[in-house]
Amino acid sequence: DPQQPIEKLMPLEAIRDESIGPRRINAMLIGSFSLLALVIAAIGIAAVLAFSVSARTNEIGIRMSLGANSGMIQRMVLSEGGVLLVVGLVLGAAGAVLTTRFIRGLLYSVATDDPVTVIGVSALMALVGLTACWIPARRAAKIDPQLAIRGQ
Repeated sequence: DPQQPIEKLMPLEAIRDESIGPRRINAMLIGSFSLLALVIAAIGIAAVLAFSVSARTNEIGIRMSLGANSGMIQRMVLSEGGVLLVVGLVLGAAGAVLTTRFIRGLLYSVATDDPVTVIGVSALMALVGLTACWIPARRAAKIDPQLAIRGQ
């Protein structure tokens, strides 16, 4: 109708930005909270393993006195952290697949059962988790066996 007045005359890009803006903010918030959760998980893994290493200082000292080298000690601590990491990855991937059904409206150009996304996020979590495990493992490998045994 040519007689109909135009209320808002805006370029198409502005209309698009106005429409997508709230969704973009939601996506950025979810991404920020996800990054925060990743950092908290890494700190938690490192703290659990650091506590385990400090509780097992005597055992590590005895192992090193009996011939275990620093590589063996690092592998021992990394394998302990690896078990925690694998359990967390499996539970997290299963939870992610189940919860994506509820946030379908926030996902753009990503299918809710997209294996690339699940594998990519799992690989990122594994990398961060292994890095968090490596710090206490390196510290455990540097324990002086004489001081550890003497501290009993």
